[in-house]
Amino acid sequence: MKNLLTIDEAAKYLGISKLTLYGWVSARKLSYVKIGRLVKFKQDQLDAWIDQQTVKPRRENHGTHEAVR
Repeated sequence: MKNLLTIDEAAKYLGISKLTLYGWVSARKLSYVKIGRLVKFKQDQLDAWIDQQTVKPRRENHGTHEAVR
């Protein structure tokens, strides 16, 4: 299987700590592959997860200016 990342590699790829990634794995916030006791991540699934986290900009509302809180 190609592009399986280790915890270290996936954390670096996502720009987060290993501790944060372990927490996300425990909470099942993202997909992973379990090979025995090893946890691996498919790079394309990480990319898909990143795409799902993307926040789209608001449409401009001409006429009123609301503060973003």
